[in-house]
Amino acid sequence: MTITPPALSVFEALESEVRSYCRSWPAVFDRAQGSRMYDEDGHTYLDFFAGAGALNYGHNNPVLKRALIDYIERDGVTHGLDMGTTAKRAFLEAFQNVVLRPRDLPYKVMFPGPTGTNAVEAALKLARKVKGREAIVSFTNAFHGMSLGALAVTGNAFKRAGAGIPLVHGTPMPFDHYLDDTVPDFLWFERLLADQGSGLNTPAAVIVETVQGEGGINVARPEWLRGLAALCERHDMLLIVDDIQMGCGRTGSFFSFEEAGITPDIVTLSKSIGGYGLPMSLTLFRPELDVWEPGEHNGTFRGNNPSFVTAAAALDAYWTDRQMEKQTLARGEQAEEALRAICAEHPGLGARYRGRGLVWGLEFADKDRASAVSRRAFELGLLVETSGPEGEVVKLLPALTISPEELDEGLRTLARAVRETA
Repeated sequence: MTITPPALSVFEALESEVRSYCRSWPAVFDRAQGSRMYDEDGHTYLDFFAGAGALNYGHNNPVLKRALIDYIERDGVTHGLDMGTTAKRAFLEAFQNVVLRPRDLPYKVMFPGPTGTNAVEAALKLARKVKGREAIVSFTNAFHGMSLGALAVTGNAFKRAGAGIPLVHGTPMPFDHYLDDTVPDFLWFERLLADQGSGLNTPAAVIVETVQGEGGINVARPEWLRGLAALCERHDMLLIVDDIQMGCGRTGSFFSFEEAGITPDIVTLSKSIGGYGLPMSLTLFRPELDVWEPGEHNGTFRGNNPSFVTAAAALDAYWTDRQMEKQTLARGEQAEEALRAICAEHPGLGARYRGRGLVWGLEFADKDRASAVSRRAFELGLLVETSGPEGEVVKLLPALTISPEELDEGLRTLARAVRETA
C-alpha cells in the first residue's frame, strides 16, 4: 500500500510539539469499526494498538454503540459529578454481580477522575493516608502515569525528566527477571526492609503491574507475584496492582492478577473499563481502607455517565460467562505461534518474544529495529507501536474481539515488515 503523507498544516501550526502517535502514523483518520481504521484518503489499517488498550472491544462496538445512542437520545444525564444517577447505579450493580461477586472480591469502588493516572494518584494518596507513611515502592521499567505522583513511581527516565522537579517518596526495586534470575526473588528488597541502616523508610505500599506494557512487555511470573503479596503482608505494606492496561481481559481473565491467585489491597482500572473508549477510571480497595472523608478527593469529571452506560453494556455482553477469557487465550496462542515463527526465520536478529493473552512484545538485539519494523508495518497497513525504555520492543495490542482471520492477517503483515527491514 502506497501512502502519501497528508497535509498536516493545521496540526503542525496549532498543536503542541508534545504530540507523538501522529508522528509514527502520518495519516488523518476518519472512521473506525472493529479492528479497522480508515483515513480520509480511503486507506485501510488493521489496528494492533486498540487505543493503547482502551478499545478491548474494538472501535465503535455495535452493542455498546447502541446502548450509548439510546441513552443520549433519551436525554440521559451526561455530566453528574458524583451524584447518584440511574447510569451509575446500573454500572455498579453490573460490576458487583458480574465481576466482583463471582471472584469473591470485596472491593469498594471509587471514581477518582477520568484517566488512569487519576486512579493511580488516588491509590497512592489513600495508601499514605491509611498507613501514615510517605514511601512507595515501585519497580524497574514501571509506568503508572504522567502526573507527578504517578511519575514518581514510573521508571522511564525520559518521562520522569519532564516533571521538572524532584520526584520524591518513591523507591524502585528490581522487577521479575530484571537481574536475569541470578538473584533470589526480593533479596535486595527484604534486606533493605530489615536493615535499619538501609535508608529505606518503611513503605506505605508497593505498586506493581503484572505485565509491564510501556516498560517492554515484561511478564511477572505468578509465583513472583505471590511472593510479593506475601512480602507485603509480612511487612505491613499495602499491595497496589495497576491493572489499567492489563485489566478488563487483556491477559485472559478480567483482572490480570487472577492467575496468581492473589487479592491486592488496592487495584486501579481505566482504559477499557469504559468499554467504548470513553474516559473512565476506578480505584478499588478493601472496605477497611475506605477512610476518606466526604469530598477529600474529588474531581469534576469523575461522573462520566455515558461511560457508565457503555461499561455496563460491555460487562453484560462479554463477561457473564467465560467465553471472552477462553477466546482471548486462544488468540494469544495464535499470536505466540506466529511470533515464534518470526524469531525462527531471523536467527541473526537476536529476536525474542514474550507476552500473555493478547498483549505481546517482539524485541530485537538492535534497539533501533523495532521502530523500523513499526514504520514498515504502517506502510503495509498495520498499526503497531513500540515500547520499552529505548523503544526496542514492537508491542502488539489488538482488540480482544479481533477475528482469527484478522489476527492472522496482522501477524503476516508484521512478519513481512520484519522481513523487509532485516
